[in-house]
Parts: sequence; C-alpha cells; structure tokens
Amino acid sequence: MEEIYNELRWNPLLGSWIIVSSGRKRRPWRRGECPFCPGSPETGYGWEVLTLDNRYPALRPDAKISRESNDVYKVEPGYGYCKVVVETPMHEGDLCDIPLETLVKYLRELARVTEELCKDASIQYVIPFRNKGEEIGVSLTHPHSQVYALPFIPPRVAVEMRNMEKYWRDKGECLLCHILRLEREEGSRLLYVNKGFTAFLPFFAMWPYEVHIYANRHVGKLAELSSEELLDLADSLKVVTAMYNNLFGFSLPYMLIFHQRPCKVEAEYFHLHLEFYPVHREKDKLKYAAGIEWGAWTFTYDALPEEKACELRAALKRAINALKNGGYDPRGKPIS
Repeated sequence: MEEIYNELRWNPLLGSWIIVSSGRKRRPWRRGECPFCPGSPETGYGWEVLTLDNRYPALRPDAKISRESNDVYKVEPGYGYCKVVVETPMHEGDLCDIPLETLVKYLRELARVTEELCKDASIQYVIPFRNKGEEIGVSLTHPHSQVYALPFIPPRVAVEMRNMEKYWRDKGECLLCHILRLEREEGSRLLYVNKGFTAFLPFFAMWPYEVHIYANRHVGKLAELSSEELLDLADSLKVVTAMYNNLFGFSLPYMLIFHQRPCKVEAEYFHLHLEFYPVHREKDKLKYAAGIEWGAWTFTYDALPEEKACELRAALKRAINALKNGGYDPRGKPIS
C-alpha cells in the first residue's frame, strides 16, 4: 500500500508554509452514495448537525514526512486536524434552506470545535470555512463545512492581525469597528443589518460580489457570542445566502471563511468577521484569479463596488420576499 505523507514545506520567498498531502489525490469526485446522509456508516441517525473526521485530511496528528529538511528547504510534519461539519440531514440546499434553530446549532458546533482544537498545545489557529459549488471544486454536494486546525497562523490572517494591531496601537480603537462606522456613514455598500451583525460589500472588495459580515460588537471569536448574537449571525447567513441565490436565478457558488482570534495570542484588537467570495462576475462569466492576481497578489475589480452593491440590494429584496413567503421573518432589515 502506498505510504501517505502529510508535511509542511517552507516557502523561503514568501515566508509561509505550504501544506503537502499525498493522500488527498485519492478523494472521490461526486460518485457513489453520499457519506453525509443519515444512515451512512459514518453518520447514523438522530442528528441535526454532525462533526466528522475528514477521510482525506491535509493535516493529521500522526503526520509523516517524505524527506528531511535541506538548508532553506525546511520540512516539518503536517500536524493538525481536519474536520467536516455536516450542517443538516438534507442532501441538497444552502444555508438559506436550513431552519434558523439548526443554523444556530451549526454555529455553536463551529465554536465548540474551535475551542476544543485550540486546547492542543501545537495548534495556533483554527479556521472554519465553507466551499459551495462545482466551480469551487466541491466533491460532495451535501451541505457541509470544514474546519482546519493549523500549527501556524495562516499568512492572510497574520497580515490582518498586523494591520489590526497597528491601528489599535496608533489610533486606540479597533480597525474593523472603524470600518463599520465608515460603511454606515457612506451607506452605498451596506446590504443587511440586524442587531448583532452587518453585511456589506467592502470598499476594498477583490471579488465582484464579495460580502463581509462583521460583528457589531467588538468580539474576537464565535465562542464569545451571546445567544442573541448567534441568532443574529445565523439570520445574516440565511439572508446573505438567499440574496446570492436570487442574484442570477441559480444557486451561486462561493467560499465562506470565518476569521477568528488565534488560539495562543490574546490579540484584543482582533475582530470576528466572515468573508464570502463568489466566483461569478456576471451570470454567465466567472471571475478568474489570473496572472496579476496570483503573480503579484494584486486583484483587479472590473466595475465599481458601489455598482455591484446595487445589484446585490436588488437581489436582497427578492430574497427577503422569498424568505417571507416561505414562512421566515428576517431579524434585521435590508438597506435600500
């Protein structure tokens, strides 16, 4: 049987780790019985939200390396955990199709898993994320999220932390709280607001229909949210995903990432936020991250964010009407 290796390889040019996982090439692609549906060998019955170990983990606590380090070519075991959070027993659908109470259980489970994995002395960061759609590379359509527990703070989060800390130190306030205030003052990119959270297309969006959800209160991680705030976050997820699915009249592919405070750093300056990256730029066209994006890490935006926000607002109105017709009364209000 072929040996499976999970290792970290250091990129000395970028100063960051690359996860190498030889076993992930065996992942099945949309065939056979769904392993996440009730009654499968892994799931059983009688659950609403379920956490499983990833069958093909990029990181694992018993990681083996394929080779030794050589000079600046550093290699370390790919230590960590990869979990799958099955969001609902329903085989098809999006977050907007899940009952609010179940969405709250889903968020509580993400918080629980984060806190549990952070107890490991070697884990520095836990990042929940959700990939939706074949265009994103999703191999199983049953609604689910993933949670990676990393032995390092990932580069994007590290950059956010550096800038949040600098602003906190220089200005004496939270950078994201300040951004929220600016978005409210300008108003042109705001989409949906409830008591606990605000959804908007950011001034500095990289993806055409990118949406961020910020906690209205300065809070660092999911586990610190109150019961009411969990309801408001679940409501925001339900409304925003319904908005996306009403944008072009089909179920829109996207990536959703939860950015929380790291495990071992106090980071009082860090502010919990969620980021959606849809890959469409028009109904029949994808936004490809191409040469300038990958080669220079500089995104190009092929419109004005304010124009795209207007399109999302129109889709949001349709989504709110559809949710109400389906018996759901949103906790907040759309911005017109």
